[in-house]
Amino acid sequence: MGSQGETALVTGGAGFIGSHLARRLLEQGYSVRVLDNFATGRRENLTPIADDIELVEGDIQSYERVNAAVRGCDLVFHQAALPSVPRSIQDPLTSTNVNVTGTLNVLLASRDADVRRVVSASSSSVYGANPELPKRESLPALPMSPYAVSKLAAEGFCRSFTQVYDLDTVALRYFNVFGPGQDPTSQYSAVIPSFITAYLTGRSPIIHGDGEQSRDFCYIENTIDANMLAATAGPEAAGEAFNIACGARISLNAMLAELREHTGIELEPTHVDARPGDVRHSHADISKAQAGLGYSPQVTAEEGLRLAYAAYAEDAAGRVA
Repeated sequence: MGSQGETALVTGGAGFIGSHLARRLLEQGYSVRVLDNFATGRRENLTPIADDIELVEGDIQSYERVNAAVRGCDLVFHQAALPSVPRSIQDPLTSTNVNVTGTLNVLLASRDADVRRVVSASSSSVYGANPELPKRESLPALPMSPYAVSKLAAEGFCRSFTQVYDLDTVALRYFNVFGPGQDPTSQYSAVIPSFITAYLTGRSPIIHGDGEQSRDFCYIENTIDANMLAATAGPEAAGEAFNIACGARISLNAMLAELREHTGIELEPTHVDARPGDVRHSHADISKAQAGLGYSPQVTAEEGLRLAYAAYAEDAAGRVA
């Protein structure tokens, strides 16, 4: 299905992933609308494309606001969420209201507006305490944190709307997405931007735990590729969930070693207590996404780390200038 003349809504479009997605959609010829309340999204993420998109300010917890944003759209990319395991542990009610009720509002509005497909951002955290590696979509989900529970519930609503209301939905289980544009200053910052910022400023990188925990780090462009493929995949993808990652895992200590090698800078990490609700190891089986979406990660974690470092360094130099 072609993109010419189609209108796509990106909920959470001012966020890290959402803003990258909005840019790609514009490049592919879509008309783009963004819905964001700027609770975690940043206006500067939209600055380069502000004249090319339609911005709707509002919260996905309001059905009226979501309904207004969805009206007239062919596709909805549902990226809006209240992210972070630690935040959900501190305040499970707000995380649930945003991630579950907010998703339900997006699905209801999409059903009512005859949207062609909803591509919804899910999370590898849904696997939780299940020790089996690599993670396959057929594994029982054993979410540990309230955030993970909320993402699994949102997935369930997507599947339900496909079965009950015939609304095409595809859920993408993201594994540790990283890249330029992630906010390194947030207390909930993902590990790679915080590592890179430590190296750029000469501060000791912080590691929660011993650093031997491993993640399937996925560079942002791979994730955007997956969203674009999910939007145009055949009807057999509807109602399904897919792992989106590189299909390889690397420890935090190994990622720091990569940064040391890349920069030539020796920095000793500071180890602090492991965070409650964090999963020890994460590794995706991506064969379902390869078969069902035609997904193939183009950028390895190591190459992505170098690209991200260059982008953050350029940004830091620009701020100094």
